[in-house]
Amino acid sequence: MENVYFDNSATTKLDEEVLKEMLPYLENNYGNASSIYKLGRESKKAIEDAREKIAKAINTEPNEIYFTAGGSESDNTVIRGVAYKYKNKGNRIITSKIEHPAVLETCKQLEKEGFEVIYLNVDNEGIVDIEELKNSINDRTILITIMFANNEIGTIEPIKEIGEIARKNNIIFHTDAVQAIGSVKIDVKEMNIDALSMSAHKFYGPKGIGALYIRKGVQFEKLINGGHQEKNKRAGTENVPAIVGMGKAIEMACTDIEEHSKKIKELRDYYLEEVQKRIPYIKINGSLEKRLPGNANISFRYIEGEGLLLNLDLKGICASSGSACTSGSLDPSHVLLAIGLPHEIAHGSLRISIGKYNTKEEVDYLLDNLEEIVKRLRDMSPLYEKVKKEGNLNV
Repeated sequence: MENVYFDNSATTKLDEEVLKEMLPYLENNYGNASSIYKLGRESKKAIEDAREKIAKAINTEPNEIYFTAGGSESDNTVIRGVAYKYKNKGNRIITSKIEHPAVLETCKQLEKEGFEVIYLNVDNEGIVDIEELKNSINDRTILITIMFANNEIGTIEPIKEIGEIARKNNIIFHTDAVQAIGSVKIDVKEMNIDALSMSAHKFYGPKGIGALYIRKGVQFEKLINGGHQEKNKRAGTENVPAIVGMGKAIEMACTDIEEHSKKIKELRDYYLEEVQKRIPYIKINGSLEKRLPGNANISFRYIEGEGLLLNLDLKGICASSGSACTSGSLDPSHVLLAIGLPHEIAHGSLRISIGKYNTKEEVDYLLDNLEEIVKRLRDMSPLYEKVKKEGNLNV
């Protein structure tokens, strides 16, 4: 096979229906949405139509949706915006040790500016310690930011429970739902979510466009000054084609979401079952029950993840050893370390993320090549030879 793509957590392929929806706004309907003439009004209407579709997908109102350039900007906007707006009330922010860098690096920057950040531990499945969360709350706590589902190991957090705790204590609750949107059903009202980040390219939409839900009544400082777009909260001429594409993509992704996720989960479970049959000395990372349908993260002992990825690439297979934003680093994943994996095992991890275009034939192709590559890499490993002679392979 020429190109087999199993990295849908990093980005998805643009759906043809989404592209078709975008094309008129790339070709003929090119008006600036801030203009009052017809061409501009048509662009403005297209933006508001997309806003309605996004709001409907998470059960909220269109005036609570703000367009951004993607998940990272959404995370930065709400975390920094809330921190600055409420700093007179308090300076404590609570997050977890397994968040995306867009959250962790923003929190680290805020620490330099005098804010106090509590980084919650997770258990060996990647689930946040709820008791530690409760004990971390004080009268200076202004924000809790916990991701909906982890981008590396796929674990889904107890979001509704966290939301209830936040609401009870009058604390703003933000969740980075970039990986979850389109894979699991999200109701911001039922789950007591005050703010939520999303990015279109994770659910078969275009890159460079995201959205931020912020509940009415929650205040935040704007980070980008200029014009008065997005209710004077995010300056800049709107990317109309991308916004239109995001609206179409989320509408498609959230229609029959259970059926869509069921097909992907069946392929994922087949992969996990076959890997365990064919390849010894592995560890599946993350929760098996509370998990995104397409995610499979496995540590293969006695090999390096980078070597595994390169060999898979030679066979035309695209996968990942961790989050795309840290794929250039040779350091082990902070997520895998946080769930208790030692460095040497964390280094040998492989994440595949199955999407709607993947087939069983592709999974079989991956399995055949993975089995051969792992065996070959282990046979070349001095460590593997050493522990095999000592009889300590299961250690």
